[in-house]
Amino acid sequence: MKRKRLYSLSISLLGLAALIACWLVVPGYTVKKAEAPPPSRPNIVFIISDDHTSQAISSYGSKLAKTPNIDRIAKEGAILYNNVVANSICGPSRATLLTGQFSHRNGYKLNEKVFDINQPVFTEELQKNGYQTAWIGKMHLGSLPHGFDYLNILPGHGHYYNSDFVDSNNKTTRHMGYVTDVVTSLSTDWLAHRDTAKPFFLVVGHKATHREWLPAAEDLGAYDNVTFPLPPNFYDNYKGRLAAQKQDMSIDKTMRLPEDLKVHVDYEKNGTYNRFTPEQKKPFYDYYETKISKEFDEKKLSGKALVEWKYQRYMKDYLSVANSLDRNIGKLLDYLDKSGLSKNTVVIYTSDQGFYLGEHGWFDKRWIYEESLKTPFVIRYPGVIKPGSRVNQVVSNVDWAPTLLNLTGTTIPAYIQGESFLPVLKGEKKNWRDQAYYHYYEYPQPHHVSPHFGLRTNQYTIARFYGPDNFWELYDIKKDPQNMHNLYGQKGYETITADLKTKLVQQIKKYEDDEALKILESN
Repeated sequence: MKRKRLYSLSISLLGLAALIACWLVVPGYTVKKAEAPPPSRPNIVFIISDDHTSQAISSYGSKLAKTPNIDRIAKEGAILYNNVVANSICGPSRATLLTGQFSHRNGYKLNEKVFDINQPVFTEELQKNGYQTAWIGKMHLGSLPHGFDYLNILPGHGHYYNSDFVDSNNKTTRHMGYVTDVVTSLSTDWLAHRDTAKPFFLVVGHKATHREWLPAAEDLGAYDNVTFPLPPNFYDNYKGRLAAQKQDMSIDKTMRLPEDLKVHVDYEKNGTYNRFTPEQKKPFYDYYETKISKEFDEKKLSGKALVEWKYQRYMKDYLSVANSLDRNIGKLLDYLDKSGLSKNTVVIYTSDQGFYLGEHGWFDKRWIYEESLKTPFVIRYPGVIKPGSRVNQVVSNVDWAPTLLNLTGTTIPAYIQGESFLPVLKGEKKNWRDQAYYHYYEYPQPHHVSPHFGLRTNQYTIARFYGPDNFWELYDIKKDPQNMHNLYGQKGYETITADLKTKLVQQIKKYEDDEALKILESN
């Protein structure tokens, strides 16, 4: 309900002048005078994708794809090179965003569970501070959290084509079209019809680039003329890394020909393609059945030739899906410009975690290793964050919520475990912490990655694996950024190992991860 302020009509000219001056500085009011400064409380558009990794973003140095619109945010603001996650998996990452807490505290450790809506979320604090809040697109928490004035979210992972959406009243509506386009359209529509008397916080949640990597029709075959180089460790033998030897997330053995790579898809029985209209199905059938499946049959591949063909198909589809993601980010940026909102709107682009594009022979995420631990994060805030800023400090997604609250001048509640890195973004804080805590739980399915917890510092990663086997791993990420050489137990690393273990225990106690502490104390 809009608040109304009643003022006496019998005020002096001096009082009127004072009142006008007051209006010009009260946060949240829109001042229409061209010469007036913007409101002190910024709007925020928080774009979060799924499984989109830094290796597929050109501003991070990628040669694989062009992402001009994500790059634009980085160029006009800051790019973070060591933004890590606390649990490298989809739903738990979003739960950490909402609560500012680690998985063991917010209770959402695994995918496909139900997020406890009785716990506090940071968007409630924004509402108390006069913000209008909304989440549109993928949330993947199995519930409808409070703290939002408007929700229109995908149930579960949703579908790439003609997906259902569930609104704040738990009403389901099917929206026809490609999901990345639909999410953008719904987001700009909400922006156009929001309560303009309030600042806003909007989460734009994209399904892209999640498995099974269905591109928009206009992006089919976008990379067919490209042969992607194999990552140097594509044929990793996992020497000295027991958990890596036992995983089930390889392009070789785990990636499926029909479901993932669309080779001889049963278009009648497959639920994904049953949602297609005849007009949508035709270009897919023509491309994947008439062209790609025919090519596969003719080649009669086996051994390494088959694995490398699967890798090429994976990359072509993954990056084609990323094309639409970046294009739609551009549409949203253009809307902000045309509507005049961009001057006082913070824009953030990130993903729920990193992802493997053939490194170690893998796809998916989960590990404390670099490619899945780090996630892209670019942010622009005109007049506050200097364009072209580069942030190398270690930041965690547990820090996202307090930073968003800090950006809006909202009090950070005591339950939040992260810290605001706004001073780092503004170049004001040099003594930021040099470590981040991590704990992954989901085992044995779907990818048989052993549960583990650990610490990522500026130079080292130490991890304690548990479950079927109990062992340690240690990496010097300055010398070995791809985490190939386990240094744990090697001569000359005794002091470093002891120091890292001490720091790890300190972090476990600080964040009250009792399960991890019990494991350490037991053996």
